[in-house]
Amino acid sequence: MCSALCNESLLQYNPDKGNYEKIGESTEVALRVLAEKVGLPGFDSMPSALNMLSKHERASYCNHYWENQFKKVSVLEFSRDRKMMSVLCNHKQMEIMFSKGAPESIISRCTNILCNNDGSTIPMDATLRAELDSRFNSFAGKETLRCLALALKIMPMGQQILSFDDEKDLTFIGLVGMLDPPREEVRNAMISCMTAGIRVIVVTGDNKSTAESVCRKIGAFDHLVDYVGHSYTAAEFEELPGTQQTMALQRMALLTRVEPSHKRMLVEALQNQNEVVAMTGDGVNDAPALKKADIGVAMGSGTAVAKSASDMVLADDNFATIVAAVAEGRAIYNNTKQFIRYMISSNIGEVVCIFVAAVLGIPDTLAPVQLLWVNLVTDGLPATAIGFNKPDSDVMKAKPRKVSEAVVSGWLFFRYLVIGAYVGLATVAGFIWWFIYSETGPKLPYTELMNFDTCPTRETTYPCSIFEDRHPSTVAMTVLVVVEMFNALNNLSENQSLLVIPPWSNLWLVASIILTMLLHILILYVPPLSTLFSVTSLSWNEWAVILYLSFPVIIIDEVLKFFSRNSHGIRFNFRFRRYDALPKKELRDK
Repeated sequence: MCSALCNESLLQYNPDKGNYEKIGESTEVALRVLAEKVGLPGFDSMPSALNMLSKHERASYCNHYWENQFKKVSVLEFSRDRKMMSVLCNHKQMEIMFSKGAPESIISRCTNILCNNDGSTIPMDATLRAELDSRFNSFAGKETLRCLALALKIMPMGQQILSFDDEKDLTFIGLVGMLDPPREEVRNAMISCMTAGIRVIVVTGDNKSTAESVCRKIGAFDHLVDYVGHSYTAAEFEELPGTQQTMALQRMALLTRVEPSHKRMLVEALQNQNEVVAMTGDGVNDAPALKKADIGVAMGSGTAVAKSASDMVLADDNFATIVAAVAEGRAIYNNTKQFIRYMISSNIGEVVCIFVAAVLGIPDTLAPVQLLWVNLVTDGLPATAIGFNKPDSDVMKAKPRKVSEAVVSGWLFFRYLVIGAYVGLATVAGFIWWFIYSETGPKLPYTELMNFDTCPTRETTYPCSIFEDRHPSTVAMTVLVVVEMFNALNNLSENQSLLVIPPWSNLWLVASIILTMLLHILILYVPPLSTLFSVTSLSWNEWAVILYLSFPVIIIDEVLKFFSRNSHGIRFNFRFRRYDALPKKELRDK
């Protein structure tokens, strides 16, 4: 009776979808199901009678029976301070108040208890209270059941309105335990959070024993020897002095019996300790905490107010999805860094190439149209494909980066310079090689190459037109293209070796490299295009030298990656001014 009447939810069967649907709180719907499982008086002798009903009728048949027997007169809604609700019903000229709520709240208001054997009422003494507390702790702690206590009270005839003062001297009916198991994937998600340096604090309105039992199941307490100093009720936490609250926040793993105001207080306190806080919530009262948090996460099944106050809506209400989103976010950030790294190191290489040629006094290694081709075509396709890199195998093993950390650190910029310098020097080396060592080249002394501009004014053993040959710039341009293709493979991961993350882990990148090389070969061997780009066809010997000059960029970057993985002490104090992409927190709050 109490489960059916002290209830504001609905349970119905949807024949179109072939499943049962709920309207209202899941806890109250579970009480509806309990009423259906218990059945009705008089049906014990014919248990199959209820099963003769259609699924639509059977869904709430017993609940409707009790609602027809008892007329609701007045309701005292649930409140967090009372942790209970009551409903006044009229039945055959009798006024009865049914109550349900947190066991500690209901039992403390009970003076009598209803006996199972004969339906009589006896006073509740200390022994009975201790036995109830023991059974409640067993339900909540060992069996991980969410518990509610049910009670009733005979009211004066003709009473039409309930007040809070009526919720005393109750008669205890019984304890209801319902299993609300955590999803199987939550435990692995919790382990991932701990490995990734993400601290999880479980915040719930449930009883402390139930919450601790759930936390044991999901692994929130795996790193703890005992729970002292790690598990608090909201009341216990508020009673701590200020300094102890600060220390408790640094160790807290569970906060129970919370109200919405506690959530906002928790967010503010953690932010004052320079933590980046993500808060989940689904109710209207959670909106202030969701708004205050750095990242407010609303449940997809939550209220519209909670969703509008949040930064992110969790469509499947699954904690593991948040962890997956963190991994995806880290992967996107890493890919962005790899894109920047590829483009900067490639452009540094081009600058070095032109600068070194000018310093050495040799002819221009690349024509303007060739530089344009490299920048627009051969750089663009691999750089775009880098955005499809798969996450590193250790993406959720790295600690969170600081909010103030620059996108390009000093060590990373040093790596840009080293790779960029090699790209430029390899390009110049290819240009010089053709003039000095190539079998098809003039095999000039290096001094002659440096004095190319005075060739028309001197007597030479070679024609001055040799400096206008398209072979050296073609070799240099092809070295630049091929070395950048190898460099693109370096950017599959910031620190992981190509032996760990092989090229075929990103087929988009492999395809872009193949397409880029086909386009480059096209302009080398198709006469109209080769004339347009001032290039010429290359021999097998020239291609071999190009590969010899280009491949070392992978070896150099593998060495730098090795130091990045193993030499955490390496630090370069290059600092770059960082402009925030988002407005300051204070401005966003306004």
